[in-house]
Amino acid sequence: MRPLLALSIPAAVVAAALSGGCTPLRSHQGYIVDADLANAIQPGVDNRQSVMATLGSPSFASQFNQGDWYYISRDSRNLAFNPPKPKEQLTIRISFDQAGNVTAIRRSGVEQIAAVKPYKKVTPTLGRERGFFAELFGNIGAVGAPGMGGAQGGGRDRP
Repeated sequence: MRPLLALSIPAAVVAAALSGGCTPLRSHQGYIVDADLANAIQPGVDNRQSVMATLGSPSFASQFNQGDWYYISRDSRNLAFNPPKPKEQLTIRISFDQAGNVTAIRRSGVEQIAAVKPYKKVTPTLGRERGFFAELFGNIGAVGAPGMGGAQGGGRDRP
């Protein structure tokens, strides 16, 4: 009975350590939304100063339009070493007019997230495929060759 017990304890420790890697990790990124404060902002009533006093600095401001402000909050989850996947997201977009008064408040969620997948760690381009040695030695003899755009003939006075 003792040998079986001696084997089962290390097996239980290993099983507990391996199952710990399957525990979901949760994270929060961005603005921490207070629903009461966010709902207190009203179009036509508030301006940039009152929004700044109520919600604080935006996550980022638009460079176009009237300089819309964005407050972004995201909750993500991942297992072990997998990349995090967003579970919830709230984006609050506050639009202003020329005078700095709030004109619109729009909210969107996780449905607006775009997934960008890299393509084999290489940027596909149009044109010819050149290898390392073609890139390295490809310009030998091309400097000053006819039709290559280098200085042809003599100086300024000669054709």
